[in-house]
Amino acid sequence: MSRLAFLDRLQTIAATATVTSALWILAGTVYVARDSAAQPGAGAEAGAEEVTPAMAVASDAPAGEGQLTIPVLGVTSAELTDSFADSRGGRPHEAIDIMAPAGTPVVAAAPGKVEKLFLSGAGGNTIYVRSGDGRTIHYYAHLQAYVPGLAEGQSVRRGQQLGTVGSSGNADPAAPHLHFAVLRLAPDASWWEPATALNPYPLLAATIR
Repeated sequence: MSRLAFLDRLQTIAATATVTSALWILAGTVYVARDSAAQPGAGAEAGAEEVTPAMAVASDAPAGEGQLTIPVLGVTSAELTDSFADSRGGRPHEAIDIMAPAGTPVVAAAPGKVEKLFLSGAGGNTIYVRSGDGRTIHYYAHLQAYVPGLAEGQSVRRGQQLGTVGSSGNADPAAPHLHFAVLRLAPDASWWEPATALNPYPLLAATIR
């Protein structure tokens, strides 16, 4: 074999080895990348919790009484007036009056169970809805009427219609409104027992509609 032929053969072997090595390196890189992608939490620090879309939504979920729905349909937070500390007939109001035309739907400010439907001389047609934990009652008064089928013991959803705005009881017929109160009491207390009144205004004023 001539020296020239030997050199040509040596170059061919070297080129073949280089191409083969490059192919093996490429295949190994693809395998490692696929294996890493299959591992949960890849790329995160050790011990870090993987954040999923469901977790992100849950972290932004509203909580507690601060997310009450305004209980009169169509009324915005800007239309509310804080009358909690006002006096009514020489007694503290301890509620807010939400003005609206007679017949406007009244809806549940929060989920719960209808504790009592009561005809009161002062409050007229009233509804007491107790929260799931038993510690809070939402009180709706001066209703024109209850929604058909509403009954004591019935579970209601947030935003479900309970009745309509009116002026029953001692309300002025010329100024129909919903008298809305939030009462805090012991879980085993009855609807009529003394309770601590909470101001509904700041709980509703931050509500976005």
